[in-house]
Amino acid sequence: MVADQFADVREPSPPLIELEQVTKVYRSGKLEVAALRGIDLHVARGEYVAVTGSSGSGKSTLMHIIGCLDVPTSGRYRLAGQDVSALSEAELADVRNRRIGFMFQQFNLLGSMTALRNVELPLVYTGIPRVQRRERALTALERVGLADRVEHRPGELSGGQQQRVALARALVGDPDVLLADEPTGNQDSAAAMEVAQLLESLHVAGKTIVLITHEQDVASFAERTVRVRDGLVVELEASAQ
Repeated sequence: MVADQFADVREPSPPLIELEQVTKVYRSGKLEVAALRGIDLHVARGEYVAVTGSSGSGKSTLMHIIGCLDVPTSGRYRLAGQDVSALSEAELADVRNRRIGFMFQQFNLLGSMTALRNVELPLVYTGIPRVQRRERALTALERVGLADRVEHRPGELSGGQQQRVALARALVGDPDVLLADEPTGNQDSAAAMEVAQLLESLHVAGKTIVLITHEQDVASFAERTVRVRDGLVVELEASAQ
């Protein structure tokens, strides 16, 4: 009885990402296309989840919802405890800037700017002083192994190095979640594995990662794989690693 008095009765922390019966219907005139048909998905803080599925399965729409680039037609989406299901575009933009780091297949780097300036850019709109922006950008570039390339422009870097600059830019704001959309899709196999290993190291360091990919060898680095088909989650499985 005495031992019971000292039992840990704390509630488990809520998931960082909570989707409950999320649907997304696109309408054009009388035509309706249901891209998502009732998605339930929870991602814990610090978890690494890969989302896979064929073209047209709904995984890209799911990525847009998770990334606050779009809102559900119905259902509920909570991010870090905040219900973002029906926010305005301005409110969604604020959530994206504060909580989400994006890494895309296309690097979306500005060719006229150095790696350092590209990584600094998201911080310009946050009011962080210039000296601090530079320090944080340098730290992010060092974190992805590019401390010796900070003054190089994208055209002077390999594809794999450009993707690492894009990763540093996604991390510089210290987001709650890193959302990576096909980040290895246009890389050769060696560069793709470099990116996959970098993402794994970030996860080991405690970063929450949601990876959208069609490459099974890249998905295998994640703790858990979510398969999407016809707008539904059809399978959740632990990584074989």
